[in-house]
Amino acid sequence: MNNTSDPFVILLAEDEPADAYLVKAALAENRILCNLQHVTDGREVIEYLSRQGARFADAPNPDLILLDLNMPRMDGRECLAAIKQDAALCDIPVVILTTSEVERDVVAAYNLGAAGYITKPVDIKQFIEAIHGLGEYWIKLVRLPQRG
Repeated sequence: MNNTSDPFVILLAEDEPADAYLVKAALAENRILCNLQHVTDGREVIEYLSRQGARFADAPNPDLILLDLNMPRMDGRECLAAIKQDAALCDIPVVILTTSEVERDVVAAYNLGAAGYITKPVDIKQFIEAIHGLGEYWIKLVRLPQRG
């Protein structure tokens, strides 16, 4: 379990503003206390994790990355591969949060090292329940390694 005094940090990689808003609203609705950081594509994920540029110079280390598959510039598949190939980043759990229900996307995500795969429910109530389950598991139940 995560018993540190530091807030749980989630890095959300989502290019669709409405979906990013739904994640934020679902976290609030479920009273999941976390520090949510938001970027809009895979390149920004890598810049964030590498603390490149003034925008990300003081970025907190994420405890969990929620990664959409279909984003501009660098998609989620390329981003996941880059994270898992980097020795300094590979231990960060990455959960795919996407609209794709295609089996080859699920298989590819796990083969690249994803810790989970959640298909975004279309129904708002189901979406809120999915985020609740995510929070219960990753924030309350799982023990993650401390990040420096």
